[in-house]
Amino acid sequence: MKAKIRKISESALRGLGYGDSELSVLITGNEEIRALNKEYRKIDKATDVLSFPMEDPEMLGDIVISYEKLLAQANEFRVTADEELGRLLVHGLLHLIGYDHVKGGRQAKEMREKEGEVIGRLKEKGFI
Repeated sequence: MKAKIRKISESALRGLGYGDSELSVLITGNEEIRALNKEYRKIDKATDVLSFPMEDPEMLGDIVISYEKLLAQANEFRVTADEELGRLLVHGLLHLIGYDHVKGGRQAKEMREKEGEVIGRLKEKGFI
């Protein structure tokens, strides 16, 4: 999984114009991501992905993914675990570089479109 995360992240970052940037990725379970979500977002429930931007052009930040949510959503969306991993990584990366969907509207639409573009390129390359 480590190699897959590296391939997806590096390709997505290059495609987004952040090829020289670093990030960290933590794959964890629902219990730990729930604790992080509660501590940092004041939302007491597990989520699929959290992003913690560093606001540093060289170190973008941290992405935390719940492996349990990843597997459940892959099943729910009828995609492979690799496809869902790719989607969650791209989603987290977009948050790190400033995209947001929480308020809805135009920002959410732009984020969905960019997510689709990046995922499309990753699929073309055979990474997901």
